[in-house]
Amino acid sequence: MSTTTDASMQLIRNATILVDVGDTTFLVDPIFAAPGENPPVPNSPNDRRNPLVPMPAVDLSYDAVVVTHRHPDHWDEAAIEELEASLPLFCQPEEADAFADEGFTDVRPVDDNTSFEGVTLHRTPGRHGHGQLAAEMGPVSGFVFEGEETVYVAGDTIWYEPTAETLAQFDPDMIVLNGGEAQFEQGKPITMGIEDISAVRDATDGTIVVVHMEAINHCLLTRDELRSATADVHVPDDGEQISL
Repeated sequence: MSTTTDASMQLIRNATILVDVGDTTFLVDPIFAAPGENPPVPNSPNDRRNPLVPMPAVDLSYDAVVVTHRHPDHWDEAAIEELEASLPLFCQPEEADAFADEGFTDVRPVDDNTSFEGVTLHRTPGRHGHGQLAAEMGPVSGFVFEGEETVYVAGDTIWYEPTAETLAQFDPDMIVLNGGEAQFEQGKPITMGIEDISAVRDATDGTIVVVHMEAINHCLLTRDELRSATADVHVPDDGEQISL
């Protein structure tokens, strides 16, 4: 594992983050809507409109965009309107045509891995829930950003064997997990809760950062609950940066 300090992440809101590896910055899963501009996630335990909180006052500068999947809490109309159409946009192969249809002109589907500005991007598997519900949620991905340091953005997934395999394969310096324990009215959670995050903690000595909390109506696990239940895990506030 690298001992240099060129990698960092900054939480913007929910799963929207900036990932810095060397001199290259990636904007991941942008949602730019104002509070309440988007509808609630359907079939949820409450009907609060999304996002629940405003964007923090941060400098949003980046070299490329990465979208783990197109669910509306990871990609929204406000982002489509605000992002430059010519920006390099990395995504799952299954969703490339949808971005092109929205007018983006440099869409780069990642089958396995690709390179950009000195960083290798590896697409990694995810399971967005349990059983049949996970299948219905459609394909989701994580991404490993490999440069002098390695950052693993797990995406919307629970803890399962491929997550452990990704940690073993890449030995990342930093791991960004989507917490919140997102929940529908039926079925098990579809993103990580305390047990999932603790399992990741047991599987790696990398720096763990948990995002995807307190911004979308179906994410029920709070930051304070997670901080109280876990050790040696970073739970940033919106706008906060975590560096290696």
